[in-house]
Amino acid sequence: MDLLLSTFPLLAPAALVLVAVVARLEPGRDPRRVLAMARAASVVGVAVAVATALRVALVGPVTTPAIGVGDATFALRLDALSAVMLGLVAFMGAVLLRYSRSYLGGDDGHGEFMGRLALTVACVMLLVMSGSLLHLTVFWALTSFALHRLLLFYPDRPAAVIAARKKFLVARAGDLALGLAAILLYQTFGTGDLILLLERAAEVATTGQPAGNAVLTATLLVALSAALKSAMFPTHGWLAEVMETPTPVSALLHAGIINGGTFLVVRLADVMLLSAPALHFLLVIGGFTAIYASVVMVTQSSVKVALAYSSAAHMGFMLLLCGLGAWPVAILHLVAHSFYKAHAFLSSGSAVETKGTTVPPPVEVPGLGRILVGIGASLATVVGVAAVLGVSIAEKPVALGLSAILAIGLTQLWVRGAQQRPSAFVLGRSVAAAAATTLAFFTLELGAARILAGAVPETVASGTTLALMTAVVALFALVVLIQLRLPVFARTPTGRALWVHLRNGLYANALFDRLVGALRVPDTLTSSYGSRG
Repeated sequence: MDLLLSTFPLLAPAALVLVAVVARLEPGRDPRRVLAMARAASVVGVAVAVATALRVALVGPVTTPAIGVGDATFALRLDALSAVMLGLVAFMGAVLLRYSRSYLGGDDGHGEFMGRLALTVACVMLLVMSGSLLHLTVFWALTSFALHRLLLFYPDRPAAVIAARKKFLVARAGDLALGLAAILLYQTFGTGDLILLLERAAEVATTGQPAGNAVLTATLLVALSAALKSAMFPTHGWLAEVMETPTPVSALLHAGIINGGTFLVVRLADVMLLSAPALHFLLVIGGFTAIYASVVMVTQSSVKVALAYSSAAHMGFMLLLCGLGAWPVAILHLVAHSFYKAHAFLSSGSAVETKGTTVPPPVEVPGLGRILVGIGASLATVVGVAAVLGVSIAEKPVALGLSAILAIGLTQLWVRGAQQRPSAFVLGRSVAAAAATTLAFFTLELGAARILAGAVPETVASGTTLALMTAVVALFALVVLIQLRLPVFARTPTGRALWVHLRNGLYANALFDRLVGALRVPDTLTSSYGSRG
């Protein structure tokens, strides 16, 4: 009975795999059996996710008995982290399968797409429930392989093939890095059981002894694998180019695939805490990507490309949070951003239609004085709401840094609201919006910390980490200033030239294209790549 209760989450991916099997028999348009099974699998997935969360809340975490030979085993780990991620993936998968019923209606490959989509969601489910190093490594790779088949759903589109080629190379490098890291971790800690490995890593941390070279190398490889999965600079270009694939694929990326790097680092948090260089790498690469993508994003005219750069910025911010050791906040950001960005992609068609039929209002560029007032108001809002909630942000340096970043983000809201002659209604709305945003941030942060307590370690920040965090906060402030003043600067000759360079992403993606041979992809690819399947 205990084995049955602990392995019932396998029903969710099993139902989705069954959809993929039936889709092989009914790959064309109007695949009625596939659609009916996809609907049933969606219900099963959500029900299993809810039941798993309730079981973890009432009974506690559990690792299922291992299946395999020796230490090469597969097992499920059910705890707060896996329950949260399973709920995200199951709900997003259900929405995307339902959306694809209509979106791909009439397409000759409708059934095949539904099967590929279901199989990818199943792989992600098994990834987030990993209970062993082998399980984690295998489904880390299988998720990318399943996604690759979705990226090539239209093999006659050159841009889709280029994106798939770049993603394939980046993913294989990430798979290799994680595989090598798994070998080193197994040799160091003497176990393939993920939770036992993390417990031994936590014991090493309590002794205060420095980690060996094998652990340092392994953590750097894990950080590299996470960065490659999360489309960090300079390997971010494929993310903007997946717009050639069906829209549900862009939304699916945010269901534990592109943000799987954050999950990987948080799952291995106890090991990552043994290596300051790995955390610093995540902080630097994540912070730089977040800042770079945030600036490039505002120069894009395409809604979907702007959303892609926005995603890269958010992925960078999540890895930055991991580098700070703010594990609950990273997962909170992962979940919130996944739902927000998936909705943005699925509704992008409406956004394009609205943008094309309406005349945007003239942009009012705020003066430096108003920006300074906005910064002061934002800081006062954050400090005031924290005091009301009893959150002592000054006692925890990481919390102080995150609060500063929140205040920087609120500055845009205050500045936009404080017009040259603001009405009482506009000011009141700005005050309410800033207070509500800050209240939601602290409330959700406290809730995430409570939910994930025991599943992730405590936040620890070194002196170097704090110095890097201070630099990142300063750079975020500079980015907000650039975004607010960019329309004025863009009118100058230097600004116009810089705008062109930024719109092209400083040509980092073009250099990556040349590296992978994207320029040699012919305009007509049907003969080279064949048909679907």
